[in-house]
Amino acid sequence: MKIHDCANENYRKTLNCALRLLTPRDHSCHELVRKLKQRGYEQDDIRQAVAECLRLDYLNDERTAQIFIQQLARRGYGIKRIRYELNKKGLRGKLFEDILARSISEADELAGARRVLQKKLKYYEHGGDPLKRRDKLYRFLYARGFSEGVITQALQQIDKRDQ
Repeated sequence: MKIHDCANENYRKTLNCALRLLTPRDHSCHELVRKLKQRGYEQDDIRQAVAECLRLDYLNDERTAQIFIQQLARRGYGIKRIRYELNKKGLRGKLFEDILARSISEADELAGARRVLQKKLKYYEHGGDPLKRRDKLYRFLYARGFSEGVITQALQQIDKRDQ
């Protein structure tokens, strides 16, 4: 076997692995490179495989960001948490901030916070100190990545109901 054939075989293995990783869900370029490195593939083969996946449009960071943002919003996360999760996937910068801003408005975030809050209220309905309950709900929403302003607006609905 020639050296060139061996290199070509390593590239094909790297590309096949990349395609297997991309089959169940979209990945960012950053994620795919990281996963291929973890599996021990060579840097040049990874670079070529990622370039081929990009050429075939199997890998598209903008599409991945849009899908991921919508998934997290549906699962009840706020903009801060979504931004953090995008960052972990290597999806950072002005382009992704613009995608996030177009995908979720403040009204959408407020609606999401209210929806999550309604589910969580089931666990806090039975008596107890209303201030402690409000503090727990505030911390819960904050941990979910909602901004202070959105949390305050969402909790005002609860405060009005308690009065």
